[in-house]
Amino acid sequence: MPHTDSPVVGRVFQRGPVAETRRVIELLRRETIGGFLLVAAAIAAIVMANTPLADTYESLRDTTIGYAPWYLDLTVGQWASDGLLAIFFFLVGLELKREIVAGQLRSIRTAIVPVFAAVGGVVVPASIYLAVNWGRDGVDGWAIPTATDIAFAVAVLAVVGRGLPAALRLFLLTLAVVDDLIAIAIIAVVYTEQVKPIPLLVAIVPIVVFAVLAHRWADWFSERRWAAWVVLLPLGVVAWALVHASGIHATIAGVVLGFMVPVRRGGAGLAEEFEHRFRPISAGFAVPAFAFLSAGVTVGGLTGLGNMFTDPIAIGVLLGLVVGKPVGIVAATWLTVRYTRSELDPSVRWGDLACVGALAGIGFTVSLLVAELSIGDDITALEHGKTAILIASTASAILAGTVLAARNRRASGPVV
Repeated sequence: MPHTDSPVVGRVFQRGPVAETRRVIELLRRETIGGFLLVAAAIAAIVMANTPLADTYESLRDTTIGYAPWYLDLTVGQWASDGLLAIFFFLVGLELKREIVAGQLRSIRTAIVPVFAAVGGVVVPASIYLAVNWGRDGVDGWAIPTATDIAFAVAVLAVVGRGLPAALRLFLLTLAVVDDLIAIAIIAVVYTEQVKPIPLLVAIVPIVVFAVLAHRWADWFSERRWAAWVVLLPLGVVAWALVHASGIHATIAGVVLGFMVPVRRGGAGLAEEFEHRFRPISAGFAVPAFAFLSAGVTVGGLTGLGNMFTDPIAIGVLLGLVVGKPVGIVAATWLTVRYTRSELDPSVRWGDLACVGALAGIGFTVSLLVAELSIGDDITALEHGKTAILIASTASAILAGTVLAARNRRASGPVV
């Protein structure tokens, strides 16, 4: 695989700077609780949807709240997917900005492998889904199995993947961020039916003001915790409302605003401060609340599961996440190593990479969102698609977790 007749430019997954490694390890620790809350919320939703509490659950989810003239008369479920998830995507924007400025994506040499791996992890699952659903009503859901749930995947990795090289854990984080960026682009381009240009153009004003203030007075916002809530938050809410009114999914506003926050290469900047402040809100409330309001599917017993496993939508989702994700990621990585002057770090084995690929098959949050956007009009198909997402994400977590746990038991060296 490595070229023997030319010097090696760089190694894939080699250990990064100490500060970067510590940041990733700390991130893993913080995301563990959020991942568990996410799972607990999904289980609670499934239990309620399949017990006498189903009517109460549906009534809560479908209750409409908001001001209609501002296009904000949304159900509680829509508030969760359009509003609360904007917090999650704001953090995605922060992480993406940080990776570009000071992380794996700051140079082509270090970015090429996780970016290509993320593309492979999108193209292969989407191709599998399209192959199963071509010519059928559910073909529009091709993007459902393309996303990776950062919180869920990192939580599993934090529990059973401590023996993996730190650089490989950083690879998963970078891959998931790029993966979500691709999913965001798909949501903005593919699943936007009609764009109202005036609200979208007006939204540029609060976004620009947000960016100027965040850059000019970054230290002031970092030192005074109240300042961001009083000054920047109202601008963010206005930008979110205008993007929502334009017809583009409002979570896009979260990504854009996150990308407007300045990042310092040495750390301890406003982006790190905001990540520290808002991640507990996202992981502890926003994402679990969305999972609770989205994962409540009616299984319908063995008959319902049987019908689900014969639905092409569910089959495409299952195969895309469980098979397509690891195959796409490993294949793209192999091609990159094979046809570029790079090689794997000696501490990284292809089996470890396959486990990371399996972890990327945990779609969950973004997959549920894409399912609602693509097949939301067909209730039965939507329930089958969501059930398949839950089953595939669980299977991917169990598969990767089991292999990683076995690897840790066999490992004789110290934990990295």
